[in-house]
Amino acid sequence: MHFGVWAPAAKIVEVEVHGEGELVHYSLARDAHGFHEGVIPELSAGSRYMYRLDRGPSYPDPASRFQPEGVHGPSEIVDPQAFRWTDDSWSGLTMENLVVYELHVGAYTPEGTFAALTGQLSELVRLGVTAIELMPVADFAGRWNWGYDGVDWWAPSRAYGRPDDLRQLVDEAHRLGLGVILDVVYNHFGPDGAYWRAFSEDYFTDRHKTPWGDAINYDGPNSHWVREFVLQNASHWLREYHIDGLRLDATHAIVDDSPTPLLVELSDRARAAAAPRQVVLIAEDERNDVRLIRPREEGGYELDAVWADDFHHAVRVFLTGERESYYADYAGNTEEMAQGIAEGFIYQGQISPETDEPRGTRVTNEPGSAFVFCTQNHDQVGNRPFGERLNHQIDAERCAAATALLLFAPETPMLFMGQEFAASTPFLFFTDFNPELGRLVTEGRRSEFAAFRAFADPDMRDSIPDPQEEATFLASKLDLEERRTNAPVYRLYQELLALRTGDPVLRHGDRAATRAVAVGAQIVVVHRWRGTAHRVLVANFGAAADLLIADTPGLRDVPVADWHLLLSTADQQFGDSGSETGLCGNETQRRLKVPARSAAIFEIRVEESAPPGSPEVQTLQTLRTLQ
Repeated sequence: MHFGVWAPAAKIVEVEVHGEGELVHYSLARDAHGFHEGVIPELSAGSRYMYRLDRGPSYPDPASRFQPEGVHGPSEIVDPQAFRWTDDSWSGLTMENLVVYELHVGAYTPEGTFAALTGQLSELVRLGVTAIELMPVADFAGRWNWGYDGVDWWAPSRAYGRPDDLRQLVDEAHRLGLGVILDVVYNHFGPDGAYWRAFSEDYFTDRHKTPWGDAINYDGPNSHWVREFVLQNASHWLREYHIDGLRLDATHAIVDDSPTPLLVELSDRARAAAAPRQVVLIAEDERNDVRLIRPREEGGYELDAVWADDFHHAVRVFLTGERESYYADYAGNTEEMAQGIAEGFIYQGQISPETDEPRGTRVTNEPGSAFVFCTQNHDQVGNRPFGERLNHQIDAERCAAATALLLFAPETPMLFMGQEFAASTPFLFFTDFNPELGRLVTEGRRSEFAAFRAFADPDMRDSIPDPQEEATFLASKLDLEERRTNAPVYRLYQELLALRTGDPVLRHGDRAATRAVAVGAQIVVVHRWRGTAHRVLVANFGAAADLLIADTPGLRDVPVADWHLLLSTADQQFGDSGSETGLCGNETQRRLKVPARSAAIFEIRVEESAPPGSPEVQTLQTLRTLQ
């Protein structure tokens, strides 16, 4: 068995073998770069070991493939070739027609394991999503954690099962036609069990700061080896676990002034590692920076997509009226929501009221599929004091209209686990650190909300669930029986997703063939087309509307042809009133009736054989010019 570790801080590194008897040590040879390497024939898969530095303390392997006793215990040798894959025909993922479902392995099922999640994959396929996104699974301290405090970046958490359980999950997902995206964190190390400094101080730099302290050293002395560690880690998940994509956490906090940004190298290495499979690389980045998704020849990083939170924030402010913290940047009106759909980002260089600084870059010809939209995600739910979901705050009818707006837009939609059946359970912030660190986390969590009017009173802040309590974690677990008890909501998601993934217009993320306009204070109209096929969504968040098509922005430019109702959220099968939706009146006075707090999707067919000069052809020519 070959061992190797970069530990320039140590003169002597030994492999410390943990077995039933006393510890046995094997010395490794050091090279000029601080690498310590050697072959130990006696060890094989299943053996447990640590690295002893300069005959002093011993630490887990920084690149451990498994930590069966937790992040402070010995590492276990894992044979990555032992698993028998059956997904040879799987070609991978692209952004086209992608629908992402974000989930936390520990909170998704009662068991909270990879194996239990594997048993739920067929139901997720039945729902209609095309890929699951796992919140980080790299091992962390304690029994439960969101995953962003991971310290063993190469090791699937023993809280969820063994490495081959994750492989089985991915293999089964591929068999069912479902992709798997993994959330990875390369902007900081977790606070408990991160032994990197013991191996080398060069893992960190004080030249840059992040919200978590000193930045990871991506551009200073010896940064080459730190970068290589990260690049190999990204490749590791794609190669050894057949993961289909990476969601890169908080890339704005990956501070890197080097000539070739880390993300550019990561894009190249990740795609090479997965080839010939296709993979997607998605950045979470608060800067609204289109360089992340632009081609290399245009100075971009050539990632596939970026989380575009503007849409979520505008929708949240519009629906709930919240305006504290970063929500202060948003008017929360129909104009903002329409702009988000039409342009991907809302902030494209404007001054942010919260920071009083410019935010964002200009969107040009980037496709809609390069922007990931949501109405809920782990951050926007879990970073609320009580983990309230959107359906806990507003009525079901407006929730349904917002869902239709999300799933009709050309941008890539992402759902957060449980929203498809209006989960009653919250998603809270939870940790299981040692008592001293845990106390600091609890105090810090509650102090975060001191500036909010509702929590100015210390007694109110003390009512915020303690992240360290087991009850907080258990309260965040889904009740999957609610798929049945909330069947009308679940059915709406299924129908909307079937329409999106199967419809010849909606399945393409073509922002250039999209118009989105505000109609007054409560209605958004979105018109999408492809060739002679047209689709229109009218999302009405207010009172019942009776719209004269010839006078209504977004509708008056739609070709004059037969309108066919594809879906209305007011339908009784979705738990609504069943109020009538559709057109009435003659050809010149056609009116569209949309019930209160509902959304309707229409198909409009235009015949290519329409007479020259007819309204159908004139409008079609105008749309093609716009394309």
